[in-house]
Amino acid sequence: MTTRATTASDSGFAAGDTLTRDALAVLQPGFDGTTAPDWVRRRLGEGLASVALFGRNVVTEEQVTALTGQLRAERDDLLVAIDEESGDVTRLDVRTGSSFPGNHALGAVDDPGLTRAVSRELGRRLAACGVNFDWAPSADVNANPDNPVIGVRSFGASTDLVARHTAAWVEGLQSTGVAACTKHFPGHGDTNVDSHHDVPRIDVDTDTLYARELPPFRAAIAAGTRAIMSAHILVPALDPDRPGTLSARILTDLLRGELGYQGLIVTDGMEMRAISGTYGLEHGVVLAIAAGADAICVGGGLCDEGTVLGLRDALVAAVRSGELPEERLADAAARVRDLARWTAEARTAGPDTAPDPVIGLIAARRALRVTRTAAVAPLDTPVHVAQFEPARNIAVGDQTPWGPAAELRRLLPGTTAGSCTGADAAAQALAAADGRRIVAVVRDEHRHPWMGAALGTLLAARPDTIVVEMGLPQSAPRGALHIATYGAARVCGVAAAEAVVAG
Repeated sequence: MTTRATTASDSGFAAGDTLTRDALAVLQPGFDGTTAPDWVRRRLGEGLASVALFGRNVVTEEQVTALTGQLRAERDDLLVAIDEESGDVTRLDVRTGSSFPGNHALGAVDDPGLTRAVSRELGRRLAACGVNFDWAPSADVNANPDNPVIGVRSFGASTDLVARHTAAWVEGLQSTGVAACTKHFPGHGDTNVDSHHDVPRIDVDTDTLYARELPPFRAAIAAGTRAIMSAHILVPALDPDRPGTLSARILTDLLRGELGYQGLIVTDGMEMRAISGTYGLEHGVVLAIAAGADAICVGGGLCDEGTVLGLRDALVAAVRSGELPEERLADAAARVRDLARWTAEARTAGPDTAPDPVIGLIAARRALRVTRTAAVAPLDTPVHVAQFEPARNIAVGDQTPWGPAAELRRLLPGTTAGSCTGADAAAQALAAADGRRIVAVVRDEHRHPWMGAALGTLLAARPDTIVVEMGLPQSAPRGALHIATYGAARVCGVAAAEAVVAG
């Protein structure tokens, strides 16, 4: 292992001290910029064992490769994590939209072999960039279609379907030497609150939880998932007092004891208001490690050196005060280092199959559901794309482009496009169309009353409108041609555009 010489810490703790090194080892911080900051490189020499990449750190794959190379020059057994689910939640393709459809599209096809092939190709790309730890897949059963944060990030609403595709996704990704992190334990699919903003609560009985939420995690464990991410959700049937991330009953008794899981437990982002707004960031981190978590995800928002040092010092102080057993912190740090060793060994082996750069588009095409309610001829003239824009959740972010407009402009030169929102969205679309055929693009229409109403008004005025639904297709098909993509990845937009032109 290559590391820099240690230096005295800013808080008075000795940087080479075992306790301080263990406290740094359990943190997975993010940082600003597209090159490695000096403070990150310095802390790698003092015990930091992981870093996290977000959309702000990504410009091109070549740039990410150079960045991870800079980091590994300081510590060659470094874990480099990323939140790359593919589909709607992408960091590697944050500026273009994902080259792979997301979970819901793969679940719609329901071919575990295809899911395995897609995640293997994604793993290949991550590994080539020097990323060896992926906070994915989502194993949440989307039991509540109005869920504001999961939706198309789930393989579906069927427990058995979600379980078999979770296992396939884990197997495909880890065949490339990239560790999978199955999330969000014990299951985030039946919530109606986004844990980025508050503490979601799941009020179902234990039998329902065991039958519906846990089987996908059992399947992931059987498939060998190297990590599992906790959820910031309150599940009174399991623990009436603490959310999953801070619950020893959920992380230690259930996940470790009852399910027999021995890999790394990672928290969801600790800056999320479900934790930071209720317990405070530093105290929440101490509680999470004490409950059984091994690694702390932080940096989606707070990504400065001061935050990292504050969390390190809070952990050290908690051990010294007796609030956090030193053995628990040492065990957590050891699990982080064990995963780093696995990725280093797996990296040298590499995948045993040839690359398949078009598998993402193939999967997106197979996922399409096309419903014709009227005769629609193939198109060869420009159209107007009216994209109905809902507010995005934080997990998806607002940087990533979506929709079929770019591909329709290529296929039908002269095509125009515009975003519509609010009560007068239909009027906006009709005015901008200027007589052209309209392609109305919606996303989770069932969750946005204004969108459903506007689409109804538009269809009454222009019944020949083509409708593309790029979220959960819960509403009945509408329009002369209705295309459901089961996600808003770039390749889903390409597949939809092809279907629009084909008629």
